[in-house]
Amino acid sequence: MIEIERKFLVLSEDFKNQSHIQTRIVQGFLNTNPERTVRVRLKGEKGFLTVKGKSTHDGLSRFEWEKEISKPDAEALLQLCENGVIDKTRFEINVGKHVFEVDEFYGDNEGLIIAEVELNSEDEVFEKPEWLGEEVTGDNRYYNSQLSQFPFKIWV
Repeated sequence: MIEIERKFLVLSEDFKNQSHIQTRIVQGFLNTNPERTVRVRLKGEKGFLTVKGKSTHDGLSRFEWEKEISKPDAEALLQLCENGVIDKTRFEINVGKHVFEVDEFYGDNEGLIIAEVELNSEDEVFEKPEWLGEEVTGDNRYYNSQLSQFPFKIWV
């Protein structure tokens, strides 16, 4: 249940032409404490409850536990969340042996596009697509829990 991922800014919208899955996501946070975040997510027609632990010093790894819940349960829990809902579309793109998840944000985070790739180890080599920009792994500003409280529009 350890998640290893790297995050990057995205240079262009070329990824959209390479995407094989697109899903609208709305999520909120029951707890945004950096030691343990608790997220409620509607991903398409499915609901999820996720607990994430504190990241390692470099931001590459952290504990993650996720459970699918019913859509009505997720909708009800979203009403209890802290202020600041995240609204985005996730594009999934196959690049070599990996799947990049690219999130295009809306609302208070409009203009932000972040790509993530999950890895099996912290030193795993992966192919980088041409639209991949600056790495922001470990920069807390780009965590969804932080974007819900301190949106992109107030710090750009």
